[in-house]
Amino acid sequence: MQRLKNKTCVVTGAARGIGRAIATRFHDEGAAVIITDIDQATGSAAAAEIGCRFEPLDVREEADWTRLADIVPVADVVVNNAGVTGFEAGIVPHDPEHASLADWRAVHRVNLDGTFLGCRYAISAMKRAGTGSIINISSRSGLVGIPGAAAYASSKAAIRNHSKTVALYCAQQGWKIRCNSLHPAAILTLIWEPMLGSGPDRDAKMQALVADTPLKRFGMPDEVAAIAVMLASDEATYVTGTEINIDGGLLAGSAASPG
Repeated sequence: MQRLKNKTCVVTGAARGIGRAIATRFHDEGAAVIITDIDQATGSAAAAEIGCRFEPLDVREEADWTRLADIVPVADVVVNNAGVTGFEAGIVPHDPEHASLADWRAVHRVNLDGTFLGCRYAISAMKRAGTGSIINISSRSGLVGIPGAAAYASSKAAIRNHSKTVALYCAQQGWKIRCNSLHPAAILTLIWEPMLGSGPDRDAKMQALVADTPLKRFGMPDEVAAIAVMLASDEATYVTGTEINIDGGLLAGSAASPG
């Protein structure tokens, strides 16, 4: 059964990783998918491989969202996935004492401003029909403090709260527009490669990074995409303003181990 048949779905930051996995699953479920990314070459290649449409989009730029609204004025599902950690160009201080204001703002501009603009676009694209699903990708880091990544944790926490605000606002207007947040933890994407490397100790590094995770492994992008499909579908029409952790049990409490 194609659970997203006849739905138009926009996914930001979908050139790779979680965004690409979501776009792929949406396409497989029958949706007309528009993937967006700031990386036009990789985004175009991903769209061609998946069999969907690509539109360039810098989520930080209001003008880019205005352009997207002109091109895709109506959408049933919008996934605000585009995000950065602040370490893309190398290791720089991101703790509360030493992080620069410029680096702090750069992370928030992508993660938080991008999500705000994406939600605003989604409301406009959905309110004519009065129905739709907005899915914001937050993080496990949006639920707990991360001393070495203060801006990332702050921005992801703000995404969690803004999702609830959007959900309540849409309900207040009488629209059946839902908004929820997903909170992945250690999902095996390219973001981890600088820490894992390709040496003989790669497996040991992987195990060390998930040692505190009860399921003792990384999650996979498709495991996040599966939950996004559920939230995007008509199976979840009573789910709004909530958050779903995808973390192998990490935030459930004390570590679990076989008896």
